[in-house]
Amino acid sequence: MARNLINRYVWLVDTINSYGRITLKDLNDAWLSSEISEGKPLARRTFFHYRDGIEEMFDIDIKCDKSTFEYYIDDTGSENNARLRSWLMDSISMSGMLSGAHDIIERIMLENVPSAREHLPVIIDAMKQNRRIRFSYKSYTRSLPTDDIIVEPYFVKIFKQLWYVIGLNVKDGLIKTYSLDRMSNLNLLRDSFIMPEHIKPSEFFKDCFGIITNRNSPKRIVLRVEPTQAKYFRALPLHSSQQEDVHDQYSIFSYWMRITYDLKEELMSHGSSIEVLEPPELKALIRTELEQALKNYQ
Repeated sequence: MARNLINRYVWLVDTINSYGRITLKDLNDAWLSSEISEGKPLARRTFFHYRDGIEEMFDIDIKCDKSTFEYYIDDTGSENNARLRSWLMDSISMSGMLSGAHDIIERIMLENVPSAREHLPVIIDAMKQNRRIRFSYKSYTRSLPTDDIIVEPYFVKIFKQLWYVIGLNVKDGLIKTYSLDRMSNLNLLRDSFIMPEHIKPSEFFKDCFGIITNRNSPKRIVLRVEPTQAKYFRALPLHSSQQEDVHDQYSIFSYWMRITYDLKEELMSHGSSIEVLEPPELKALIRTELEQALKNYQ
């Protein structure tokens, strides 16, 4: 699909979403005042054609309130669907913006991260068809890759710009997590599987930060955070359970999470700007890590 058409889809969704509710006349006025119109009005038939395309591409339903003739975005559905739609639109919008910035490309700094383009389409296809995948995997804890791993892919997750697939390792009979950047020789197998009804992706990492989970019970985690760092925590919460109690010289953030490796690493990355107050075992774990790190500089 042409990039200009996708940009129009994104513009329409962003505009309707920003207004909340908008008539076709007001939408056309906004359209004409933007560069995307190229000076041409938004015909009713064209709008309906775009609306169908938006629903097909983004699974976003633009509805009309027949009592007011206002258009709005139907936000019913799961929270995960909403996040996926938002992520897709952000990605496409950013891609369109960058593709038109060749004249200043040297002034745009991007992160150099491993790409998932090679493996993600195969895994998505496997998930759609409920078919197993086979691949080799180079774990960071082993010197040689493990070949012929067969997995039933249940779902995928992105964390810190790396994609992971979570599924049943057929040989071990355990649900495991694999990073796509460490895969090679990925193949889609003919063998099919039945997605277990009790496996709910939204519940799998519900009590965790990051990509690593365990069977430990969730704990009440309390952090004391200095004011500047607290602003970052507000902008990008560590977890959906985040609560804040603001004081003059600090903030108290509380969560309900499991203690995992990813959580420990994240808390330590903030250095002296935060202090773990609860639970005692997490506080002791981080203290031990800091004491070990300090020995490297003695």
